[in-house]
Amino acid sequence: MRIALVQMQPVSGDVSANLAKITRAAKAAAAMGAELLVAPELATSGYALGAKFDDIAEGRDGETINSLSALAADLGLSVCTGFAERDGNTVYNSSVLVRPDGSREFYRKGHLYGPAERAAFQPGSEAPTVFDLGGIRTSMVICYDVEFPEYVRTAALAGAELLLVPTALPLGEISRRVSELVVPTRAFENGIFVVYSDLCGKEADLEYCGRSVIVGPDGTRSHGRVAAKRC
Repeated sequence: MRIALVQMQPVSGDVSANLAKITRAAKAAAAMGAELLVAPELATSGYALGAKFDDIAEGRDGETINSLSALAADLGLSVCTGFAERDGNTVYNSSVLVRPDGSREFYRKGHLYGPAERAAFQPGSEAPTVFDLGGIRTSMVICYDVEFPEYVRTAALAGAELLLVPTALPLGEISRRVSELVVPTRAFENGIFVVYSDLCGKEADLEYCGRSVIVGPDGTRSHGRVAAKRC
């Protein structure tokens, strides 16, 4: 499988504009022969929305997910991205994997980072699940989740060979170390591929680290604005 990621600056609160960015990246990935594109945490909405997430969040069968499914079907590649998920009166920081055949996988972030996230979202209560993606056993976590070794180990022990990690690292030395040290360690210690797709640029008063990386089971890193690696 050839895997691509996109590192993008979100348009805060503008789902249509963010979907357009993901669409451009998906077309570029498909042209490279990729079978999977991974976009960042909350890429469809932007990350720095605070209370506005309550208005912008959508259900699993909402317009955003349906648009992503249509994109996957049109281009013949799977797409993974973060989105704000509504389930009744509850809002989650979630990720979705849509396949060209219309099937979908979902995950809710278990470890919320900082007071802003904890004010906007409820934590997911389920451990990462493992599913088939093109013959590869795959799982998803989101951003801060990957910094907990036992969490990733749970997915690996369940059979995961590939871990998809939409993320939104804030600019800073510690964030750089997560990308450069922690993520490769998770890949190496579990013998898995890790795709870590980060936001970049600025949104409101928040600046992102922009440290996307694709890591092999030996800890070898590939990184760049759009990167691709075989799994």
